[in-house]
Amino acid sequence: MKRIEALQVLNELTAELPVVVTCAATSRELASVENRDNHFYVLDSMGLVGSITTGLALAAKDSDLPKVIGLEGDGSLLMNPNVLPTGGFLGADKLLLVLLDNQVYGSTAGLPTYSSHIDLGAMAEATGWTVGRAEDEVHLRTEFDRLLATTGLTLLHLSIEAGNAADVPKLLVDPVVLAHRFQSWLTARIADNPAS
Repeated sequence: MKRIEALQVLNELTAELPVVVTCAATSRELASVENRDNHFYVLDSMGLVGSITTGLALAAKDSDLPKVIGLEGDGSLLMNPNVLPTGGFLGADKLLLVLLDNQVYGSTAGLPTYSSHIDLGAMAEATGWTVGRAEDEVHLRTEFDRLLATTGLTLLHLSIEAGNAADVPKLLVDPVVLAHRFQSWLTARIADNPAS
């Protein structure tokens, strides 16, 4: 499965959920699929999706949101692997991190990451996460739904093909505008659907 194919499925599955997206090709590709208010593109901040989503998941603990979704790459997670034990320690139960693992840095000519030798899903399990795995659309859908309904911290380890989608335009939007758009969407979403 190519990353853009996975993002098309994930876009469909997350229409009513907050989605924090890792930088570079992943953000550009998701924006090319659909650029929505519930997407927060973390531009030029590699390694921070896990930190941002951990904070959002903790802040949403008393809301009716089932989960906060993070779309992370293997290279980005390896820049900040501390988010795994931190999320486990803090009990960020409303977090579902989708790890798009292609074993390369997609924005630097496909240089290899360590994930060909290190099982990032096993790292997450060792720090208290419930982990699902998928390699195709069918398993992506079933595992996403299962983890969305699972109580506690969850990670979907999705193995994808290396390579970026062709002819995807750069995402040239001011990060402040993106942050404000996402904040406004999330504030309205929680205000309109308070926890019961």
